[in-house]
Amino acid sequence: MKLLFIGSRLYDDLDWYVRSKGIESVLTESNENAINLDLPDQVFIVPRGMDGPKQVALMQNVDAIVPLIGIDPPLIDVAYMKEEIESEHDIPVIAAGVRAVELTSNKIKTKEFYNEINVATPDYQILNNPDEIEIEFPVVLKQGEGQGGKDIKVAKSIEDVTEYFEHFNQALCEKFIEGSEISIEVLGFAGEYVALPPIYKGETTLEGIHPLNKVKTGPCMVEGLDNNLVQHVAYKIAKNLDSDGIFEMDFMFSKENNQLYAIEVNTRPNGTRYLTTATCGVNSLCELVNMAIGEFSLANISDKLEYHYSTEIPIGNYEGPSPNEPVKSFEENDFVVHGPEGYQRVTARADSKKELDNLVGKLI
Repeated sequence: MKLLFIGSRLYDDLDWYVRSKGIESVLTESNENAINLDLPDQVFIVPRGMDGPKQVALMQNVDAIVPLIGIDPPLIDVAYMKEEIESEHDIPVIAAGVRAVELTSNKIKTKEFYNEINVATPDYQILNNPDEIEIEFPVVLKQGEGQGGKDIKVAKSIEDVTEYFEHFNQALCEKFIEGSEISIEVLGFAGEYVALPPIYKGETTLEGIHPLNKVKTGPCMVEGLDNNLVQHVAYKIAKNLDSDGIFEMDFMFSKENNQLYAIEVNTRPNGTRYLTTATCGVNSLCELVNMAIGEFSLANISDKLEYHYSTEIPIGNYEGPSPNEPVKSFEENDFVVHGPEGYQRVTARADSKKELDNLVGKLI
């Protein structure tokens, strides 16, 4: 079995798994100085875009293509490539299709999609100038496209909105929900979908603290919230998107309203994947490989499910004990260190809260 991986930045997360499966790995990358280029069996440096990967896939006669792209802008090009290469060359591309990417890469279209499938989402309006605002403060101002908290502002007054419009001509204006932030991964392939355990990302703040600076825990344990509800709604969203790959969804739970609100969906590998793996034993990136080699199924996921307490802590630069090989696998470790220098995080797991607290004390 020969697989083509697109993008090297995330490849070290699953190189150990690819090797354990005896898979021949081919990788394309547009940056000749990128990390992890020493790991695959073959590497091809290609121009940006999907023409290069497509040609390499055909030249190397690969069995499937697994894009490892963690940012939004290239996803639509991947989706168009998927449609072309699957229909013309019968090579599976383990990624979301055009419709799913179009609905999820634009926050306004995502809102409309939620309304169409009757999934609750915070009240919103499209603002073309500050004077049009009808939603009671505080509100969240966003651009239609963007990720990682980019171009998002919590506005407490009309002055804040006016200041935002000094930089933008339009805004998605959303009611600020005071409550718990939750993420969940859904895996989907060939019409089968499975929602993994929800992850707790902290409480919302008017200061708009970036998620990377928060301590996160798994599984989600929020008073008044049934995790089965989160999984049910996430499954419904993925099923209606009707596509393949990883879906990472963000929700907000309002204790005041006893209401779960859908916020957004990403059709790519995401930042909570380590915590999800630590919590339940299912690695979403490895499951992309399983989709490519015909080993993904709901039964296989069920067999792998484990139950752990886990946490992810931002630490800057990690100076604790070294993990075992492979360093990015929870199969040999009870903790994983990830992220670039200066912004590293430790994700750790244990079988009880007390054991987890003891482990974290040893690590940091």
